[in-house]
Amino acid sequence: MAAERTILVVDDKINTLKVLMLFLADNGYRVLNASSGEEALAVYAEHHEIDVVLADLKMPGMSGLELFRALSAERPAPPFILMTAYASVQTAITALKEGVADYLIKPLNFEELPITLAKACREVEMSRELDLLRRQVEQEKNFHGILGASPAMLHIFDLVRTVGPTDASVLITGETGTGKELLAHALHQESERRGRPMVCINCAALTESLLEAELFGHVQGAFTGALRDRKGRLEMAHDSTLFLDEIGNMSLALQSKFLRFLQDGAFEPVGSAQARRVDVRVVAATNADLEEQIAAGRFLRDLLYRIEVIAIQVPPLRQRLEDLPLLVEHFVGRYCRRYRKAVLEVEPEALRELLEYPWPGNVRELKNILARAVILSKGPRLALADLPQKMIRPGAPAGAGPEAGEDAETGVGAGQTLRDMEADLIATTLKRCQGNKTLAARMLGISRKGLYEKMERLGIRDQPAGGKDS
Repeated sequence: MAAERTILVVDDKINTLKVLMLFLADNGYRVLNASSGEEALAVYAEHHEIDVVLADLKMPGMSGLELFRALSAERPAPPFILMTAYASVQTAITALKEGVADYLIKPLNFEELPITLAKACREVEMSRELDLLRRQVEQEKNFHGILGASPAMLHIFDLVRTVGPTDASVLITGETGTGKELLAHALHQESERRGRPMVCINCAALTESLLEAELFGHVQGAFTGALRDRKGRLEMAHDSTLFLDEIGNMSLALQSKFLRFLQDGAFEPVGSAQARRVDVRVVAATNADLEEQIAAGRFLRDLLYRIEVIAIQVPPLRQRLEDLPLLVEHFVGRYCRRYRKAVLEVEPEALRELLEYPWPGNVRELKNILARAVILSKGPRLALADLPQKMIRPGAPAGAGPEAGEDAETGVGAGQTLRDMEADLIATTLKRCQGNKTLAARMLGISRKGLYEKMERLGIRDQPAGGKDS
C-alpha cells in the first residue's frame, strides 16, 4: 500500500522535515515537502495525487489547522494529520471536529507513526472505492439520460446494452410520455452507428403525401413545388439509425412501400424510377396496440414482423413507482437551476401525493408538474400546496376533514395509543409502497435503518414486495 501512496510533509523545522522525509521514504512512501503552510498550498495545487498530509500545528504565518481549512475550502482534503509539541486537549478536539484525521504529539513515536499513516491510507482507499461504487450506481440509475432503478427499467437498460450493438430492428411500445424516443436514442448510442446522428421522423405529424416525400425524398418536378431534388430521411440515415415515431399512424399504402424497402434494402424517391440503396438500422415506436390495428385492417402484419425483431415495452410511471423519488429529485434539481431557485427539499406529504397520483401523462406530466411546483414554491421546501389541486386527494393532510372513526379535533382514531398510530402509519405506508422499504422510508421521512428498527419494535411484518427493495 505504502509504495503507491504520496505524503506531503509540512514543518518549519528543517531538521524535523529531513528526518521525516528519510523515514517515510524508507517505509516505501513517495514524499513531498514544504517548510510553511503557504508553500504547502502551492505544492498541493501542483500535485493532485497527494494521499495524506502530515503537518506541524505551530508554524510561522499559516498554522497547520489553518492549512487544513485552506485545503478543504477548494476541494475535499486528503486525510490530514497534525503534529505538535504543544499538547492541548482543546486544540485536538477543535481539529478533530473540523475533520482532521489524527493528532500526533512531538517528539514523534516512530513505531506509532507507520500505523497512523497506514490507517489514513486505508481511509483513502475506502473513500475511492466508495466513490467508484457511487458512480457505478449513478450510471445504473441514469442510462443515456433515462432515469430508473426499478427492476423493470434495469431489465430494459440491460436489453438495450445487448441489442444496441446489433442491426436488429426494434419496436418500442408504451403510453404517451414514457420516454420512447429517449430509449431510441439510447439504442443508437449503444450501436456501432453512434458516430453519425440518428435521424427521426414523426409519422403522426405529417399527411400521407408529405410523409412519403419526407421519408423517401423526391426528384425535381415530382409534384407542385418540387423545385429541386431532395434527399429523404432514409437516405440521410445511411450508416445510421432511422427512428420512426408513432409508426401506427402510417397509411397502409406507405406501410406497403416501406415494407418493400425493409425486404430489399432499396427504395425509389417520389417521382423517380431509379432505385437507391442505403444501410439503415430501423427503430420504431408507437403508443397504439398494433395487433388491434392489424385486426381492424389498419396495419400490415408483415410490417410488424419486420420491425418487431426485438420488442421493448416501456412501463407507465404508475407501474414503476420505485423510480418516482429518483425522478422527483432529478427534475426538482434541474428546475431549481433553470429558474434560479434555492435547492428545494420535497416534503414527505408532497411526495406521498405524488406517489398516489395515477400519472396518465407519465414522466412528461411529472416534469410539467414539478416545473410548476418549483416556480410557485415560496420556501425552502416543496410543499403540498405547491402541487396542482387535481393531485390532492380528499383526506390529504392539507385542509382535509377527519376520516371515519377519527376524532374531529385531532384526526386520530378513537382510543388509539401513540404506539398504535405509529404502527398503523408504517403498515399503511408499506402497503402503499408494495413492501418496498426504501420507498416507504422516504415517504415517512426516516432512514431505511430507522424503518427496520421501528418495524422490529412494533412487531410489523414485511409486506409482500411489489418491486426491488433497494
